[in-house]
Formats: sequence, structure tokens, C-alpha cells
Amino acid sequence: MPDWKRRTKEVSIDNLPADTRESIQLHIEQYNLGPILSDALICVQTDSEKAKKGLFGKAEIVRMIAIVTPRWLLWAVDQPDKNPAVLSAQLIHITVQDYSQTPFAKMVPDSGVEVSGVFTDASEAASAFIGLDESAAGQTFRKTLIQAAADAKK
Repeated sequence: MPDWKRRTKEVSIDNLPADTRESIQLHIEQYNLGPILSDALICVQTDSEKAKKGLFGKAEIVRMIAIVTPRWLLWAVDQPDKNPAVLSAQLIHITVQDYSQTPFAKMVPDSGVEVSGVFTDASEAASAFIGLDESAAGQTFRKTLIQAAADAKK
């Protein structure tokens, strides 16, 4: 059984929570990325609820916003009592794989995409997991991101 219950939905960048929009804008300015969101292909929000642990375990909800453009992937993770953390990567510098196709999926069942490569704020390769559910929105995001990454490398 997965440790997280996920709900993914398509959202408009203009309707993102104010703190997340602000953190995304600060990231874009900090790394001088320019108007990278002007041609967004898709934007989703996934709310992930951690399975309760123990008798008095409190549910933890993590909100993740992910945006794909023809050249960029940008995602923000918002955890309770923390400022949203924002990451980005040019699609030509990353590899994207459906998590269910990775060797880890057999050991740790989950749903989403595995992103590997060089991120904007790093000089060395890294990897990240972006959780998605199996809804139409989750499937559309997964397909759009994988296709955009392939197209960027042509």
C-alpha cells in the first residue's frame, strides 16, 4: 500500500495560492529565467496526504504544483509550516520516466514521474520524484512532460 494518497488536478497559474506564486516568481528572478511561464503547456496541483501512522498519527498534507513549458519543468513543494521550495530544470538537461517503470516502483509503490539530470540550482546531476495520482489530470501531465522532454531534445 502506498504511503501517500494523492489527488491531482489541472489548475491555472493565475489561480495558484499567493505564497506559491510568490515563491515561483522569486525562483525565476533569482536564476534570471525570464518569462518561462508565458507558454505553459500544463499546470497541475497534487495534494498528497501521508498515511496516518499509529493511533494518534496526524495527517500531513503536502501540496505540489508542477508546470511544463516547451523548454522548462518547474515545480514547487509546499509543506506545512514551511515556505514553498521551488525547483526548475531545462527539459534538454533532464530525463523523465514514469515512476511505475523504474526499479524502485516494485519496492516502494507510488505514482508519478522520476526526473533525473541537472536542475537550475545545481551543478551536478540529481533526481527528484514528482507525485501524481492516476486520474486524467495526472495521466495528462505525465504524458505532456515526457513528450515535451523528448521534443526539447530534437
